[in-house]
Amino acid sequence: MRSRTSHRRTPRTAQRRVAAVALAGVAALIATAVQSGAAVAAPGTQARTASAAAPGSESVSLTPAQRAALMRQADSVKAETAKDIGLGAKEKLVVRDVLKDRDGTVHVRYERTYDGLPVLGGDLIVQGDSAGDADKVVKATRKPVKPATTAAKVPAAKAEAQALSAAKAEKAEGADVDRAPRKVIWAASGTPVVAYETVVGGLQHDGTPQELHVVTDATTGEKLYEWQAVQTGTGHTVYSGTVNLTTTQSGSTYNLTDGARGGHKTYNLNRGTSGTGTLFSGSDDVWGDGTPSNAESAGADAHYGAALTWDYYKNVHGRSGIRGDGVGAYSRVHYGNNYVNAFWSDSCFCMTYGDGSGNVNPLTAIDVAAHEMSHGLTSATAGLIYSGESGGLNEATSDIFGSTVEFYANNSSDVGDYLIGEEIDINGDGTPLRYMDKPSKDGASKDSWYSGIGSVDVHYSSGPANHFFYLLSEGSGTKTINGVTYNSPTSDGLPVTGIGRAKAEKIWFRALTTKFTSTTNYAGARTGTLAATGELYGTDSAEYKAVQDAWAGVNVGTRSGGPGGGGTTFESTTDVAIPDAGAAVTSSITVTGRTGNAPSNLQVSVDIVHTWSGDLVVDLIAPDGTAYRLRNRTGGSADNINETYTVNASSETANGTWKLRVQDLARYDTGYINGWSLTFP
Repeated sequence: MRSRTSHRRTPRTAQRRVAAVALAGVAALIATAVQSGAAVAAPGTQARTASAAAPGSESVSLTPAQRAALMRQADSVKAETAKDIGLGAKEKLVVRDVLKDRDGTVHVRYERTYDGLPVLGGDLIVQGDSAGDADKVVKATRKPVKPATTAAKVPAAKAEAQALSAAKAEKAEGADVDRAPRKVIWAASGTPVVAYETVVGGLQHDGTPQELHVVTDATTGEKLYEWQAVQTGTGHTVYSGTVNLTTTQSGSTYNLTDGARGGHKTYNLNRGTSGTGTLFSGSDDVWGDGTPSNAESAGADAHYGAALTWDYYKNVHGRSGIRGDGVGAYSRVHYGNNYVNAFWSDSCFCMTYGDGSGNVNPLTAIDVAAHEMSHGLTSATAGLIYSGESGGLNEATSDIFGSTVEFYANNSSDVGDYLIGEEIDINGDGTPLRYMDKPSKDGASKDSWYSGIGSVDVHYSSGPANHFFYLLSEGSGTKTINGVTYNSPTSDGLPVTGIGRAKAEKIWFRALTTKFTSTTNYAGARTGTLAATGELYGTDSAEYKAVQDAWAGVNVGTRSGGPGGGGTTFESTTDVAIPDAGAAVTSSITVTGRTGNAPSNLQVSVDIVHTWSGDLVVDLIAPDGTAYRLRNRTGGSADNINETYTVNASSETANGTWKLRVQDLARYDTGYINGWSLTFP
């Protein structure tokens, strides 16, 4: 067998109108991150003006063998890692993904179990000098995972009935239990509790395969949450002209297997709705004739889009395949009858495309492939739930990378743009499905964040993140790019200066893969992108300020240098146990990239979990050892400390290692430092 390059023809005819469809689906867990506009600056960054990314701060391309070795290393020390980050005796870590920076820094993503039960919403990312080191931790939940019980009081049959009822309420067809209720710990919202997770199969109301997850409190029977694990996205047929395809020859027959890209295969479902169908094959290595009536045309489009997306992630971001393991997903075309949609499914690790209204407009295209494959990337990394604010971020991630892959393709028949679905003509007037420069132009998407945006359909709550990415890339105001005129406003009426798409896409990818968790919301996305920017370009850089301003332009956080925390925030999220009536313990933050002394209004935010805060003495220790008392055994019988203190630290040099020192001076109560931060206004 051998691989080769071939050519195929695609249609250049006018676009066809496709009816709009309602889109549904989710990834994993509900968003719970704290609503906060604070930025996070990573230790070790250096101040710089607009420039290339800091040497060593970008991820390297790992071979499958290198990635596997790092994962084995992390797995071999996971017990020590769990102890280092303050997990309890019943909590264990499960390695899920790993990335490595050029300077050797390793980011390991873990799932968590408690007493042998999966913890939904317990995922976390550990960053250190090697796999397993825990210099910094990002958690999906800051709540301690200590459920009152792991015993179920409600029979599993009740959870199963509840799940089936939820499916019927969504007008599912052929709904049946695919996976019987399993016990889990639900930690994605509120206090962690024991629960059942039930999975219901069948078809959604629009014919999309269903994988409905329903979570039921195992002690009360209350439905805690539900989500669809099959992620959908509307796309359009892009007429890409004659393109090169990598195929495989076996004997005298060629087939759509891309041996250069993880063995990606493209199958013809031929109107079916299950299985893989038939692998496209033929004797001439020419695929399609550019018309929808030829089944090979859609197959060639899907194969081409998948190859471009693979190349984009490998060449731009150093990731080999969706999971980073060098294994290709596969594509299925001609799904169902008159199916006006496309979707990603973790179950098959594949993209699936319908043929549109009347089966004459296949939803196979460059940006559709990139959009769907990016759902797989999100699932393999952050696992952003496809509901609420995290669902909007999930959908926006696919739109963002759908757009960047389209620019990367540099295809003259479909030039890159910041329009989503511009070829479909859903509205019948030539307008696109979504606009990144001003999302509200589609009549449903939101330009800016507001407190109720989590209740909006994810394809519309994605608006602020799409808008942020456009502002960060291109800036506000009127401009024309590749023949398309944009006019992007801001929520505060102030201008934003863009830093270019090349930098913006690096920032979003790094935030997605090393900062975002399953529960990240818009405030958390701001925090994560600022952390990524600080690592790449420095916390005093033009890029860092642009990220602040672009988020402020969509009503998330404040402007650079503005009031209320618009400056730089340095944070530690590493748990530190506080011994009962024992010696003082400290948690450190290294501040870099500042000039001169600290301000007279240095903000110190403290998050301590403790069963009797009245036992505690809390100090801020400056780099020169000077102590500033924040709390002296006050607060009576209250649990925990969640306060922000203002310290006049104007006599202290800003750069250096600052410490939070905590001592428990009485017996019988315990706790730990959950995290703390320093904000330089």
